[in-house]
Amino acid sequence: MRTLEQWFAHQAQVHPQTIELGLERSIHVLERLQWRPPSVPVITVAGTNGKGSVTAYCAAILTAAGYRVGTFSSPHLRDYRERIRVHDRLVTSDELVGAFERIEAARVAPPHAISLTFFEYNTLAAFLTFEAAKLDAWVLEVGMGGRLDAVNIVDATVAVVVSIGLDHQEFLGNTVAAIAQEKAGIFRKDRCAVLGSRVLPPALAESAMALGATPKRLGIEFDALRGSSDWLYRGNRWKLPGLPPPALAGDTQFANAATAIAALEELEARLPVSASAVAQGLRSVQLVGRFQVIQPGAGGPAWILDVAHNPDAARVLGQNLRAAPIAGKTFAVCGILADKDAAAIAAEVRDCFDAWWLATIEGERGTSAAVLARRIAEEISMPAATVDDVAAGCAAASAAAGPEDRIVVFGSFHIVGPALDWLESRRLLPPPGLPEYTGAPRRQ
Repeated sequence: MRTLEQWFAHQAQVHPQTIELGLERSIHVLERLQWRPPSVPVITVAGTNGKGSVTAYCAAILTAAGYRVGTFSSPHLRDYRERIRVHDRLVTSDELVGAFERIEAARVAPPHAISLTFFEYNTLAAFLTFEAAKLDAWVLEVGMGGRLDAVNIVDATVAVVVSIGLDHQEFLGNTVAAIAQEKAGIFRKDRCAVLGSRVLPPALAESAMALGATPKRLGIEFDALRGSSDWLYRGNRWKLPGLPPPALAGDTQFANAATAIAALEELEARLPVSASAVAQGLRSVQLVGRFQVIQPGAGGPAWILDVAHNPDAARVLGQNLRAAPIAGKTFAVCGILADKDAAAIAAEVRDCFDAWWLATIEGERGTSAAVLARRIAEEISMPAATVDDVAAGCAAASAAAGPEDRIVVFGSFHIVGPALDWLESRRLLPPPGLPEYTGAPRRQ
């Protein structure tokens, strides 16, 4: 019997490509397992940015309403089990191993073996785990795109697209319109398509209507109206005044929270949710690495961790930093994957930082600090220090910072995850409290 770590190593070798979009391989494996789609409501969330937040809000509000919810997301920051949450806990190692064994037996069964990517194993394991747990609802976060993402095997009861920007162009297309078409692939005929941004390409709503879905647009069919200390959700059936600000930081979180509520509003007949449950979910929601502020106490700088890894996400990070000025300096610890537009990312935040430390990211999609420094040199107004890894960057920034300063770690899941490890090792962050820590490659 393979251990969980051995399963990760095996899965990394099965398919010749790290990323290959498509549904056929996973569908064939599920057919061999005689798997049936869920009978409970499913919310599927896609988007260039914001999909993790919307997924977290949906799950938190449904949980507050007393429902048992399965949540699937990717990638993970520190522990593979972060990807699959079974109601109020992470999936266990035993559950994962059991799911992988079933998937593998079906994958290699006659008449021929079927190749699966690392992400496809992950997605199928989530489906099998949720099926066994007998949940009240599933919330599924798309890994990449939508139309050809393995999550899209399941028909969404309500489909959400949070935002669209230029990212993963080698897989999704080189224009915003082309990417919109890919993300619209999660919409279904006669079902609601929630569009969670005030600025989305017309192709998205047009695609929804062409598929026979009903668009529900932020600023039109639903909205978030902010007051001085609270806010109002207005939808096509619900009007929820006096809502508390979302627990996740940043102005964009009001739109993300409203988008989640708009999706839940469409499930009212099957999963009723009270106004008090909405408020409780907004207060209790947690999501590591999304403008996460860590205050280590007297004598040390504040830390902000953000997985901003494309220009649109960096733009939001910059807006959040400018909206929260401090008396001291702001330092950047940054690492960006080789296939990202590093220059455009740096351009969005160049006025936010007083010093930069650039960290090397290892792996097939990684890039060295020296290469990253050359890529962003024209976009920042100062020389950037280069370090071997995130830990070295955190240590250097920490040594330079005073109690009135702050350190922002951003650029990739590959950066924020190791930064969390470093902060925990210095006792600046409580341990995650996850038994049987299971690290795994931070793949798609």
